[in-house]
Amino acid sequence: MLKAKLYLIIVVITMILCTFNTKAEWNDSIRYKGEVVFDFAGGKHTPFWLMNNQYGLSSIEKNNGYLRLGTFKDLDRTKKFSWGVGVDLAVGYRMQSVFNIQQLYGEVKYRCLDLMVGSKEIPGFISDPELASGNLLYANNARPIPQVRAGIFDYADFWVCKGWFAVKGYIAFGKFTDNNWIKHWVNPDTKYTLGTLYHSKAIFFRGGNSNKFPLEFELGMEMATEFGGTTYNYPSIGEKLKMPKTLKNWLKAIIPMGGGSDTPDGEQQNVEGNMLGTWNFALSWNPKTDWSVKVYYEHFFEDHSMLTFDFPWKDGLYGIQAKLPKNRWISDIVYEYLYMKDQSGPVFWNHTPEINEQVSGLDNYYNHYIYNGWQHWGMGIGNPLIIAPIYNADHHLFLSSTRMWGHHLGFKGHPLDELGYRILMSYQKSWGTYLHPFEKVKSSFNLLAEVSYAPKKLKGWKLDLSYGFDSGSLIGNSYGIRLKICKSGWFLSSKSKKRYTL
Repeated sequence: MLKAKLYLIIVVITMILCTFNTKAEWNDSIRYKGEVVFDFAGGKHTPFWLMNNQYGLSSIEKNNGYLRLGTFKDLDRTKKFSWGVGVDLAVGYRMQSVFNIQQLYGEVKYRCLDLMVGSKEIPGFISDPELASGNLLYANNARPIPQVRAGIFDYADFWVCKGWFAVKGYIAFGKFTDNNWIKHWVNPDTKYTLGTLYHSKAIFFRGGNSNKFPLEFELGMEMATEFGGTTYNYPSIGEKLKMPKTLKNWLKAIIPMGGGSDTPDGEQQNVEGNMLGTWNFALSWNPKTDWSVKVYYEHFFEDHSMLTFDFPWKDGLYGIQAKLPKNRWISDIVYEYLYMKDQSGPVFWNHTPEINEQVSGLDNYYNHYIYNGWQHWGMGIGNPLIIAPIYNADHHLFLSSTRMWGHHLGFKGHPLDELGYRILMSYQKSWGTYLHPFEKVKSSFNLLAEVSYAPKKLKGWKLDLSYGFDSGSLIGNSYGIRLKICKSGWFLSSKSKKRYTL
């Protein structure tokens, strides 16, 4: 295993050097980014907003840190054909793993069509990734999943609509990479799954033309499925369940259908795998001024329950974000309300000869009776206010507080040219889950106060000093600070008159 890791490190370093030595055209650019991070905390854990929405490059353990180096050649969206590559590595202290391949990918674009292979940090749709709490299906909370993703990644106009109607979407297949971490971390007497496969897809439509009229709307659906893999301790201690992964099962991940005779009864009666997704709606007002506003709603669903209007759409993320008229003190602000208590109701009944009716309920968001739940390396892939399994003291891979509601506020500004700040505040109450309710309702308040300093005389250098604070019975009381020193820049630039070889 050690030799394999050393070999992988050598391969990745070689790729970096090859990237540096590539002769680029005058309009190509290769950027780099390096950062060192130190977290110092007291109380129970690393504070919530110092740990979450970091693409998994964080640790629940107090007093941690990492060194991170990356180099990237980005796609040029203005060209008909363009390609990109990224290598982003980190070495951590008191983290889930010492050596982290955070990003390693290649991508290519032809006209509006895109293809990406590898692990890449991809922000969720609709909401502001810096100020919002995070989308319900994909936030910036877990490590990237290695995948092959193809589609139209940016909105492309329909030919005959003259800029008034656009579409984007993708389809992807991949595999979770946390097998070794699970075997090391999980309680060995509980259910867990290794070798899980991954599928995701989305389609979004946009109507409106901001160049001619300021009102735009967006409508889209995004879905994901966990399938394949081998589950241990299922359904009782010592038993093992190996889920099929033939071509037919890959197709069922694309088009959700019931499982075959080689899957458990629950899969045959419902759909095969852990299928979940969101409906997404947004309405934006973008006048040709220095302000704008967007309202949005994300509706979450599991399997077929709540996918359509069979049940009232109570659960979801309601948000509003605004870019304020130009001022130094508050430039952007986001408010969100997250409600996830309904979950199709507390009753489930399937067809029987005596009562040939079905009542769908007990959706148990983000969890599944076969799979580890919607998590990667212990971090929830969706909104982090749904507390991740990494917080479970009993080391169960189970999201234990999915029936909840919460408020979130984020805003930022630049009081000085070289000085910026960001504030995040969240408050939530949780009832646990329908099957495993808390004895008492638990709550949590989480705060982040961050100051960023980017001196003009030291181009590319940036210093972030952050303070985090948690209070409440849900995850405990914590406080701490983060120091981040970052340097970024360009190896090759279109502004240069020369062709550089590095």
